[in-house]
Amino acid sequence: MVGIELDMVVPDSLEALKLYEQIFELERIEVTGFDRGQNEVIFKLYDLKIHMLDENTDVGLKAPSENSLLPMWLNVTVPNIAETFSKALDAGCTTIQPITEIPDFGVSNALFVDPYGYQWLLHQVHKEVSFEERNALWEEKLKED
Repeated sequence: MVGIELDMVVPDSLEALKLYEQIFELERIEVTGFDRGQNEVIFKLYDLKIHMLDENTDVGLKAPSENSLLPMWLNVTVPNIAETFSKALDAGCTTIQPITEIPDFGVSNALFVDPYGYQWLLHQVHKEVSFEERNALWEEKLKED
């Protein structure tokens, strides 16, 4: 078997699962029920398998520290960005970038950080714009600057 998953360490994977279920429609695959520090959760968000583990410094699992932004993010294309972004904020996430329309590129996006320090970039595609078209638009913008 082959595949890929994203692994994340959070203080409490069972609590994190509850948060992410408030924001996204996800599919639970495996959820343990042990004491905090021993749990793991595997779920699918669209086609990505995400494996969350409880922080357990005894075995080298350290969650991001509070107020630290990681130099990576999860980029999720959603059917309704306003609804998803609102759910994230209602669930206790913090806005980094509000919903921003980028009509030339046919998308809108928004960025939030969850209480665990993970950033989530949301996209909604309003119209398909090819790579070649996006590249030409960017080249024009660079000439203007």
